[in-house]
Amino acid sequence: MPTSRRMRVLIAIDGSAAARTAIDVAMKLPWPDSVRVHGVVALRAGYAALRSRELDAALDASLRHAADSARALLGSRWDGAEVTILDEAPLDAILGEARRTRADVIALGWRGHGRFQRLLAGSVSRAVAANADCSVLVARTAPASVTRFVIGYDGGPNSRRAVSLLSRLEPGRGNRAVLVKVVEPVDKLPARAARLPRGVRATLRQELAALNARRCEAAQAELDTAAGRLKTSGWSTETEIRTGYPLPVLLSATRAHRADVLVVGAREAGGVKRALLGSVAEGALNSSRLPVLLVRS
Repeated sequence: MPTSRRMRVLIAIDGSAAARTAIDVAMKLPWPDSVRVHGVVALRAGYAALRSRELDAALDASLRHAADSARALLGSRWDGAEVTILDEAPLDAILGEARRTRADVIALGWRGHGRFQRLLAGSVSRAVAANADCSVLVARTAPASVTRFVIGYDGGPNSRRAVSLLSRLEPGRGNRAVLVKVVEPVDKLPARAARLPRGVRATLRQELAALNARRCEAAQAELDTAAGRLKTSGWSTETEIRTGYPLPVLLSATRAHRADVLVVGAREAGGVKRALLGSVAEGALNSSRLPVLLVRS
């Protein structure tokens, strides 16, 4: 991720509680002073079959009021913050404006639906997370402060980009980044090994233990390198190796470290259009009560 260009953040605004949460979280992140913050409002909010001319006018007025309110709020922190109103559907407006402004991060809320809030999310939020060309900050709730970050670090390209993204921020006193590497241990012999002599099975177990130890050593080396980069950017850092399945382990780590934000990488899609986020990223968006920063190139 280039460091010579100032960061650009796009916030999706529609006047809803979810959008206000996204603004709240975005305003608490330790962006660099040079960051450019922009908002976008889409006037075509859907439900066309149910709308009348009067309802259209009311929705239009409501969204324009939301734009004015957001412009004033964002301007209280960032001089020159602007909000663009587009006569487009939300997904097209958000993705198009992100490309136009060359956004590094899109911030938006994550809507639930009644009692199924933790299982379902607004289709626009999900579609933006799946199809954006940049990183996406998804906020379901807003913590009182945003100072503690847990990074799910698997050593892949997008976890390295997550470190690059955070290294471009300007953490203040108390900002902490915990890099967590989840190692799925190889701790069981295949069923057919039961037919082998006891001594052979014991040797295989020793080899598995040695393999797991080497994997943990390699994981620690990766974490130390990533933590060193964050330290040079002013972060207080901690590294941690955990074993188990990545998603539940990462969610447990956010609770243990009282994190404010969970940072994960999206799946690398190659030449295929981004339709899948990867099981960990998808699971984090569905299950985490914390804001999730989904990082991709």
